[in-house]
Amino acid sequence: MAQLIIQNRVADYDRWHAVFTEMESFRRGRGAVGHRVYRDPADPNVLVILTDYPALADAQAVVGDPELRAAMERAGVEGPPQMWIMDEVEAKSY
Repeated sequence: MAQLIIQNRVADYDRWHAVFTEMESFRRGRGAVGHRVYRDPADPNVLVILTDYPALADAQAVVGDPELRAAMERAGVEGPPQMWIMDEVEAKSY
């Protein structure tokens, strides 16, 4: 399992969330199988989004997709986002 991790700051969480919700078909169409959204408790407009992909290649393709960049712009993402692709090597629930 691979994860695309995106950290960014948004102008308005509700505006961002509306676009993020609208983009679910984009994520699913590119192989995503789930996601999690985290907000900084000290600044709720700072977000970290983890999206799960079955293969590294799926996550890598999304990073360069112009549709993702356009959606971020519409959603009010401020400044360039930080993005990482990580390959899961271990997971355990307690």
